[in-house]
Parts: sequence; C-alpha cells; structure tokens
Amino acid sequence: MPESTPPALHQEIKVWNAEDWLYEEFEVGRKDRSIRRTISEGEAMLFNSLVLDMHPYVGDDIFAKEKGIFGRRLVAGSMVFSYGLGLMAHNNVNTFSYGYDKLRFIKPVFIGDTIYTIRTNLGKQPKYKDMGLVRVSYEVFKNEGELVLYCEHLQTVKYRYPENFKDQVLQKG
Repeated sequence: MPESTPPALHQEIKVWNAEDWLYEEFEVGRKDRSIRRTISEGEAMLFNSLVLDMHPYVGDDIFAKEKGIFGRRLVAGSMVFSYGLGLMAHNNVNTFSYGYDKLRFIKPVFIGDTIYTIRTNLGKQPKYKDMGLVRVSYEVFKNEGELVLYCEHLQTVKYRYPENFKDQVLQKG
C-alpha cells in the first residue's frame, strides 16, 4: 500500500472534477459533452416531492395514461434543467452565476429517458473591474440525440490580469 498523505497536506491536492480557469483562458467555440444518465421513476418522484410539483403530468400515472396528451408521465422540466446543467457542473471557484437566458423546454422527457448535455462557450466580454462576463449554451438531449432543452448561462469570471481590462469595463449608466 502506498504511503498515505498526511491530513495537513490534503488541501494541496487538486480537487477532482474542478476547474480553475480564469477569464483569459475561456475559449470561445469550445464544446464539451457530459456523461449520460437515465432518469428513474423514484428520483423523479423524489424531485417532485422536494419541489412540491405534483402536477398530474408528472405525479399521476393514471391521469397521464388515460387523459394526458403524451400517454405517459413526464419528468418535470425543472428537473431536466437541474440535471442537464448538473451534468456539466465544473465547480470553478473563479466563476459566479449571473443568470440564465433563453430557457426553452423543446420536447418532453419521460421517466426512463436517458439525457446528456453539450455545453458550448459562446462569448465573453469585460464587465467589472475584477471580473468579465462569459456566456455558454447548454443543449440537453435525450436518448439518441433528440434536443429537449436549451438555455444560455451567464457567469462572471475573475480576470487573471485585471489591469488589462481597466479601459474596457462597462460604465454604470
């Protein structure tokens, strides 16, 4: 067995699945794809109960089969959004969420569907004295590639060299 790292040195080990890029390293046009995951009935119902969403289309199998326009229960859109973006979570300590634009639920997702996400770096612009603004798109697909959700995420990101952007910072007004 290899020698164990003393606890006092644990903080020096890079965190797995974490990123530490800064504004200057954000590469416009870059695409990343997540792993896939299948959404089970149990987790769908747990999510519904946690967020108090018991709409008949997501919580009532009999209604969905007998009266629903899809003939089966849906996964809540907020769950698809959460899971789709969670699949691409990067845990970058230099970025901060600024908000979401253009959120669209394009196609229904059903219990048992498998989803994955493609993130595309769309653009960046200087914004504040110490941080720029970046925009990425998230496209969530189900099964073999049917687009089900689209949104754009805005994030502020620390500059590596803030002095390089002092003349480009957006003025208040």
